Amino acid sequence: MNRIGFWISSLLVAFALLSSTVFVVDQRQFGVVYALGQIKEVITEPGLHFKLPPPLQNVNYIDKRLLTLDSPDTEPMLTAEKQRVVIDWYVRWRISDPQAYIRNVGLDEKSGANQLNRVVRNAFQEEINKHTVKELLSLKREALMDDVKRAVLEVVKGSKPWGVDVVDVRISRADYVDAITESVYRRMEAERKRVANELRSTGGAEGEKIRADAERQRDVTVANAYREAQKIKGQGDAQAARIYADSFGKDPQFAQFYRSLESYKTTFANKSDVMVLDPGSSDFFKAMRGAGAGAAPRK
Repeated sequence: MNRIGFWISSLLVAFALLSSTVFVVDQRQFGVVYALGQIKEVITEPGLHFKLPPPLQNVNYIDKRLLTLDSPDTEPMLTAEKQRVVIDWYVRWRISDPQAYIRNVGLDEKSGANQLNRVVRNAFQEEINKHTVKELLSLKREALMDDVKRAVLEVVKGSKPWGVDVVDVRISRADYVDAITESVYRRMEAERKRVANELRSTGGAEGEKIRADAERQRDVTVANAYREAQKIKGQGDAQAARIYADSFGKDPQFAQFYRSLESYKTTFANKSDVMVLDPGSSDFFKAMRGAGAGAAPRK
């Protein structure tokens, strides 16, 4: 029984010792083998690999993929005309030499990102000081980014190489600081309001002009119509008077009788009117008195 326990314990120890000597490198990583704190070997190929058990040898992993570093702050920079602008940028980079990277930068990707951020920001500040805002928004923007990339490469591949490759440097946004942007928006709003008021004033003046012209044309039309109406009315009255004169001239007695009937019609049109007359002495009821009151006199 003790012998079986001994063999089981031995197998467990052997398995633990063997597992501590085996490690797997992913295709997205570098495997860095340390021997007593010193870099012994860098594994670039993925797969199963072997090393001495700790503490004789240890393994650390570093990402070999293309990494992205975004600008972490929005501190303004000064352009050539002393305008304060905010630049958002990003950098595409990768670790190409793990030994140089660990020796000169740090043990992980975060260390490289922190130092690279400082170098890229300084390069952007230096280049933006040479350009105007207009150039940042024009085709010279490409040349500026190329100059920044060149300056960053001079640092990371200088006397102490970082062991990294900077693939691309890009500006994602270039804008004024909030205070200037707000001022620009207020000026734009004031300009738009000025244009709107000017258009409204012009439209109002045009509207008044159109209304005045329409009223003038209406007055002219009404005056012409009234003139024509009066002319036609005058012609009708003259013709009616002529007809009356011709008719009454042929029979004056009938004319007098007809005038009396017209007078009666006008006088008795309203039932509420009250007339106080003396039928005996007034000529108003002459046509109603006597034997001829019921019919018109004949020739």
